[in-house]
Amino acid sequence: MPHLWQEIAEQPDIVARLLERERNVVERIAARIRDRPPPFVLIAARGTSDNAARYAQYVFGAMLRLPVALAAPSLFTVAEAPPRLDGALVIGISQSGQSPDIAAVMRAAADQSCVTVAITNDPSAPVASATDEVLALEAGIERSVAATKTYVASLAALALLAAAAEPAERRSRYGALDTVPEALRRTLDRAGLAATEAAAWPGAGRAISIGRGFHLSTAHEAALKLKELTYVAVEAFSSADFRHGPIVMIEDGFPVLAVIGNSAFDQDVAALAETLRVRQAKLLTVGPSGADLPFDAPAAWLEPLTAILPGQLLAGRIAERAGIDVDRPRGLSKVTRTI
Repeated sequence: MPHLWQEIAEQPDIVARLLERERNVVERIAARIRDRPPPFVLIAARGTSDNAARYAQYVFGAMLRLPVALAAPSLFTVAEAPPRLDGALVIGISQSGQSPDIAAVMRAAADQSCVTVAITNDPSAPVASATDEVLALEAGIERSVAATKTYVASLAALALLAAAAEPAERRSRYGALDTVPEALRRTLDRAGLAATEAAAWPGAGRAISIGRGFHLSTAHEAALKLKELTYVAVEAFSSADFRHGPIVMIEDGFPVLAVIGNSAFDQDVAALAETLRVRQAKLLTVGPSGADLPFDAPAAWLEPLTAILPGQLLAGRIAERAGIDVDRPRGLSKVTRTI
């Protein structure tokens, strides 16, 4: 069996392990955040981890009322002009922890006396060594080049940190995290639907993926998995941004993956999906019960942890039908070091 399928199946146990083993670490970091509230959060990441950072923009924004910015690492490396961070909480997300540019952001933040946190699967890696707090993903070795279990573990780590850092009077959502592993298992129980939808997926060389709010991260990560595993040019959009020009691409049979959850953000995605259906797009929906590819989740803010599973499964099944090695997509390596 390819490593990809094994690693997708491991995700419920990985999240359960992370929630058990890293809770004390998260509580310590959260106490530091509450004791010294940051004016904003800066996140340094690349690739799949960058999509986890998109989730952080919404979960930290909604739960902690903090603005969250994505770092431009080349300012710290190529331009040698690191911006003033002025007490920010700076988080580096890196599955391998090896990327020099992410480590450079973290070192500069530490030099400016910021609270720095590394979220990584390798607590001994350079990105972790450059920070004063390390949140380990507890995912074990990820052998398939396309990241799956480390992405979901990264989302779980961010959700746990956001929930722990909430003021005490608003921490009623903290316990919902403990139900995520079972929600992941229930979502995986419907894995066969991905094979059915993969068989009907158009053979076009392009597609779009749409989400909004918490699920903007899901749309981007599903698009990345489809690109990595199927070699199809899939572009991700916010449903709001899509109306500002890109909607002209839609024609009969154009493949569209729409992620529609249960939050207020998703009403707009559902409305856009109906517009695209009228325009004869080949629409495939990811959502709670009733969607083409359903997922289970205990709460809207936690949906991205389970909603990406159908995207992972769909990409893998389409790739296998095309005869692509799902563990070793062409031209990719497991660790990418950028400067």
